[in-house]
Amino acid sequence: MYELIQASERSYYIQSPAKIGLVQLSETDVCLIDSGSDKDAGRKVRQILDAHGWRLAAIYNTHSNADHIGGNRYLQNQTGCKIFAPGVECDFTRHPILEPSFLYGGCPCKDLRHKFLLAQESGAEELTAESLPEGFEMIPLPGHFFDMAGYRTPDGVVYLADCLSSRETLDKYQIGFLYDAAAYLDTLEKVKAMEARLFVPAHAEAAEDVSALAQYNIDKVLEIADKIAALCREPRGFEEILQRLFQDYGLAMNFEQYVLVGSTIRSYLSWMRDGGRLEALFEDSRLLWRTV
Repeated sequence: MYELIQASERSYYIQSPAKIGLVQLSETDVCLIDSGSDKDAGRKVRQILDAHGWRLAAIYNTHSNADHIGGNRYLQNQTGCKIFAPGVECDFTRHPILEPSFLYGGCPCKDLRHKFLLAQESGAEELTAESLPEGFEMIPLPGHFFDMAGYRTPDGVVYLADCLSSRETLDKYQIGFLYDAAAYLDTLEKVKAMEARLFVPAHAEAAEDVSALAQYNIDKVLEIADKIAALCREPRGFEEILQRLFQDYGLAMNFEQYVLVGSTIRSYLSWMRDGGRLEALFEDSRLLWRTV
């Protein structure tokens, strides 16, 4: 773990729970794509930098989930590097309490205020075209989170953030976190058509072709939607839908899974209602969902 792997002439990634990109900007300067899950991850990245005599110029965050920005503060304090994040992700990176608050839908209890959902604050600036290194391209990848983005380097490596889950992860956990199902499906279709020297997803193996994996992720989204539609042939409330999905997929409930999967299922319900597949009913002071 935390092994530096070369992807092309100047592009690398650090093997970690959420892969960290590293790109040489010059003989001495590098930038990171994300920073890992916490201070310890930041320390391990710093050791790699020091071992190669590299200076960290900037961190380009793909999105603001804690496992991607957790090393920001340590690395910024140690190196003085700049941090950039796209759109709304910049606000969440500056104010990470927004992540557990958004997931829970209110003030998060202490069970949700831990490093897996709540990173330390860091001084992020909003990503602009001018803030990108020469030859870099920012690729909008919305769906998993608000304004998630990937990056294409001048030597043809594409860092895909969290838009793809591995087959093993999907087979084990079944319901991958997403914010906007419609945008996520559009992103996956775009990724299917992309070409690159190498694709580096944060939570799947690096590969020259990810089209089959993108389709596997699409199929899983459609499978979950079909399962929700089947459950809602009779009007059901959110909690019952969530319970049945956990039972059907054999998932274990805890605070973290409740908010991550729960937020995702609420997004499915919104998408399916907006698409005319579900209708919302208010009966006996309850919001119920029914298949149309």
